[in-house]
Amino acid sequence: MNEKELIRYFESLGLKVNTTTKARGHLGFFMKNRIDISKNVPKNRVVPTLLHEFAHYIHYGIEPDIAKNGGTFKKIFCEDNPIFETELFKVTNFVDENSLCVRLFEHKDRIKAQIKEYEAVIKEEYPRFLRSKPFKEFDKYIKKSNAKYLLKYDRVKILSGFWRKRYQILSVNTIENDFPDMPEAFAAYIRLRSCQRKQKRISSRINKLQKYYKRPTELFARLIEGLYIDKEWVCAIAPYSTECFYRLLDEGYYNQLKYVIS
Repeated sequence: MNEKELIRYFESLGLKVNTTTKARGHLGFFMKNRIDISKNVPKNRVVPTLLHEFAHYIHYGIEPDIAKNGGTFKKIFCEDNPIFETELFKVTNFVDENSLCVRLFEHKDRIKAQIKEYEAVIKEEYPRFLRSKPFKEFDKYIKKSNAKYLLKYDRVKILSGFWRKRYQILSVNTIENDFPDMPEAFAAYIRLRSCQRKQKRISSRINKLQKYYKRPTELFARLIEGLYIDKEWVCAIAPYSTECFYRLLDEGYYNQLKYVIS
């Protein structure tokens, strides 16, 4: 089926299909009896995206609470086996390279390297310094300095004066200008703490994305995409999952999906 044939078939089932929206910032979006495909989807990605959203529609018919809980393998494959997540995440990595979080992991590695560099600078003067323990010398120095705000924020605006009309902008990037008397080791420590905050945000982002990609309903939808893109390869990297899928498909478990797949 091509794009137009798919849309006509979906509409014959009572689905409303929109292809001129922004799909809430996604390539596609499914909600009850409606499928939105972003107008910005590349031409070669329209059919896979339509199939992805139709898979959500089929899954919704089997398990109506997927929007809340992300679905379950018990309902999708009529059994609960850890191999489904393992195999289908490989399929997801093949179908959607964003699921690999390559840029985020690269960014995280760069931040790790910076942390080691700042740690080396600190240890030149304080060889017993450990990131896991309080830096007493620094804590004593920073108590009465506005630089203490940079331990929580990369950039702050300090107000002063009777009407608080005067202000000063402090930044981890301009420590030497803002605090010319600050020892190099202490400036490095502030930047190290900044990097740790960035590292934490990146890790949180990676965890959030992987949690999303590993939701059973998303894994199932990308399985359908993958079978369209390269059935032979998907069956090779997810043999158990595809065997279960095709058995249930032949039995009519996935309802109208059988017609679309065939």
